[in-house]
Amino acid sequence: MNDRHVVAESAAAVAVPEAVSALDGTGRGPSRRRAALGPVALVVAGGLSVQFGAAVAVLLMPKAGALGVVTLRLAAAAVVMLVVCRPKLRGHSRADWGTVVAFGIAMGGMNTLFYQAADRIPLGAAVTLEVLGPLVLSVVASRRLISLVWAALALGGVVLLSGGGFDRLDPVGVAYALGAGVMWAVYILFSARTGRRFPQADGLALAMVVAAALSLPLGIMESGSKLVVPSTLGLGIAVALLSSVLPYTLELMALRRLPAPTFAVLMSLEPAIAATAGFLILDQALSTTDALAIALVIGASMGAVRSQTRGPRKR
Repeated sequence: MNDRHVVAESAAAVAVPEAVSALDGTGRGPSRRRAALGPVALVVAGGLSVQFGAAVAVLLMPKAGALGVVTLRLAAAAVVMLVVCRPKLRGHSRADWGTVVAFGIAMGGMNTLFYQAADRIPLGAAVTLEVLGPLVLSVVASRRLISLVWAALALGGVVLLSGGGFDRLDPVGVAYALGAGVMWAVYILFSARTGRRFPQADGLALAMVVAAALSLPLGIMESGSKLVVPSTLGLGIAVALLSSVLPYTLELMALRRLPAPTFAVLMSLEPAIAATAGFLILDQALSTTDALAIALVIGASMGAVRSQTRGPRKR
């Protein structure tokens, strides 16, 4: 079985039984539409939380360093998730543990690579490059031609938001951002699998512990005692709540009812959200070109959602 089949089957397996009744045409009118659009609202809310949290993290980097910020974010998030979820450690198979460990590795790698990129290139450019990973996933996993059209439109917006090219950016930062995009695509797939194998957010809490354990030595090596300065620690906790606990929980809930290709195209909203967060928090002004790019990615996302809600009704 080739990689395309693996990705397509993983994407198709995301939907769980309780979502089928909302999308198979058995419901009627507004209630069915609300059930279909509910997961979309969760994804958008998660995106807002992530990008505003990332803007706060950029403000924190001069105090704690990029790796230190990752450590604070993941460690604080892991503690919060363990306290809130209290996940059970018994009763899980070896495959369950393998899935949650892979999810944690993807989560840790995505965060580490992204903050390394944000430390070298502007936040909007870093997110624009990172979102290419989910966009590629949406193209590979899609089985409908219209999904390719919306993905292409979103990709056009991403390119436009970059200013037409990335040649003026730090090449190391670009490489880190692209690597984060790859890990983001892996995160999408393993987040869905974890959601199916573990109840509530138990799998997310355990994966967060794995990610925090991987990042802790790196953060200590780079920042040391700076991590426990009260002001730094407080901002780190805020970043953890905004960028990890809230959005990952929302996305995990969404992926239980939303196909992975649609979720991946919705991730094209991230550059637009990042540009808004950069404008409001980091004083990064938006140009006319940026506004047009935002309109493109929003239009592509709306088209993808409309296709998803109409497709099952027609079938």
